[in-house]
Amino acid sequence: MAGAGMQEEMGPTPAGDPEQEPAMLDPRKILSSIGEVIYDWDMISDKLIYGPNVSEVLNLHGLGTNSTGRRFAEYLASVSPSSRYAAIMEAGEPDIGRGVSYRVVYGLADKIQTSRGPLIWIEDNGRWFAGADGRPSHAHGTRRVITDRYEAERQLVQQSYYDPLTGTLIRSRFKDQVAALASRCQRGTASFGLLLIAIDNLAGLNHSYGYDIGDEIIAAAVAAIKAQSRETDVVARYAGNKFGLLLENCTSEQMQIAARRFLDAVKSEPLQTAAGQIAVSVRIGGVVGPRHGRTPQVLFYHAEEALEAARRSSSNRFVAYTESLVRHDARMQVQTVSDAILAALNQSRIVLAIQPIISAKSGEICFHEALMRVADEDGTLIPPEEILPVAEKTGLIQLIDQRMLELAVQELAHDPALHLAINASGATVLDIHWPDRLRAACAFHEGVAERLTIEITETCAIADLEATGRAISAMKACGVKVAMDDFGAGHTSFRNLRNLQIDLLKIDGAFVQNLARSEDDRFFVRTLVELARHLGIPTVAEWVEDAESAAILAEWGVEYLQGHYFGAAQTLAPRMPAQHSDDRGSVRGIA
Repeated sequence: MAGAGMQEEMGPTPAGDPEQEPAMLDPRKILSSIGEVIYDWDMISDKLIYGPNVSEVLNLHGLGTNSTGRRFAEYLASVSPSSRYAAIMEAGEPDIGRGVSYRVVYGLADKIQTSRGPLIWIEDNGRWFAGADGRPSHAHGTRRVITDRYEAERQLVQQSYYDPLTGTLIRSRFKDQVAALASRCQRGTASFGLLLIAIDNLAGLNHSYGYDIGDEIIAAAVAAIKAQSRETDVVARYAGNKFGLLLENCTSEQMQIAARRFLDAVKSEPLQTAAGQIAVSVRIGGVVGPRHGRTPQVLFYHAEEALEAARRSSSNRFVAYTESLVRHDARMQVQTVSDAILAALNQSRIVLAIQPIISAKSGEICFHEALMRVADEDGTLIPPEEILPVAEKTGLIQLIDQRMLELAVQELAHDPALHLAINASGATVLDIHWPDRLRAACAFHEGVAERLTIEITETCAIADLEATGRAISAMKACGVKVAMDDFGAGHTSFRNLRNLQIDLLKIDGAFVQNLARSEDDRFFVRTLVELARHLGIPTVAEWVEDAESAAILAEWGVEYLQGHYFGAAQTLAPRMPAQHSDDRGSVRGIA
């Protein structure tokens, strides 16, 4: 009785107690809960047997436990990257008696009841076994539904490959596509087209309608172009208002036809946006590869050039890259820079920037070199290397030289303690009217000429020694000094150097900047210094960048040093021509 009472207090033995009643596992229930179904496939007879939970897991109309491989293939979605059959038959290793494992992911779609839902994505893991002939004859494994996981992974891939606004490839992936196609075409005879398309005045549209509408315009424009592209064409968001198209198996003529089709697709009808219909146009630049480029870098560069030409054109909205386009672009660049130079001259935007030249012995400033600077309309300085080559090519350099002379004379007249050196081009120096202009500029200000030095390059001097000699004599007759700039670059002979009657030699900075590290430069510069000393001509070493070089040059007897180690060029505020201050202090107005 006591035992019975104790049993009542403890309650009945649980049904799942292994000591009392063994649990019965339900494989079907377990497999269904994790979305898996097992299968066995006789590849010789094509008989395919599934576990009893196949309809619960796959839920495909007409697919039962007994089926065939051919029947199952009817459910394979066309977007599937592979299939079980392909994974088995394309295996890279033989069966040596233990079978060969495989894993493949594919999508299934119900061919009859298509409204039942989206694709079912399957991860198929199994092992196949070879027959007597060594070929696959039998396979078994599991199929697991991974639709949620696959879609999540696909979203991550989508974000890393595709632009979220337009659904097209991002720039880096697009470049990969171009590189791959270019590589393939180099091995054969096929060609392809690369188009860059830009929406006109997107900045203005953003300002008028807002950036959200601007995004809608971009998306709608891309959609209009995609609707006119082939299935094999690749569309990508390139940058901002630009997007690219890669046209496989495309000749130059076909690229032009396609470009016209894309232009019409955007312009034919206003684009639909939340702000209503908005008329939009685009411009296109194109290049054919590998004819005009074998690498993505070259192809994109040429496509950019073509697009820029289309933007500048008032009539052609599509421009294809050609070799002549480069020459035309160079001419346009010359014209643009020439216009900028003339505007700067007319608007007094050419200014002086002075750099100190110091005594190698005392370290005191002895004089300055006045360098040309051109201020853009917004006040930013345009690098001289962008101006001078065009100015020399077009003959505008003489106008610049004249303006530099006028500015230098103004500064010298303003500060009687100032000494300046200015550069004069070969075209200016050899102009028979230059000495008269130099004399006239200095005539109104007593004592200015003797504080002014005109620098001419060695290469200019040796181009026509007789004419240069006459020009130097004429300039010195005006009271100015004459310096030979970039000495060492032209290899003037001893006799010619003596006959030119130069007052100062400026050693080419290309041989000075690495003086402390280059034995060859040290030998060459020291030879020049000794030559100048023998002729009794003082020297200036340009581009002195460090204390060690300065010490070496001073030890060799170089009289003057110039370079960033002693101070960079500082821009002077422009003066009015009629302004003459009684102030006798040092230069003012340094910006």
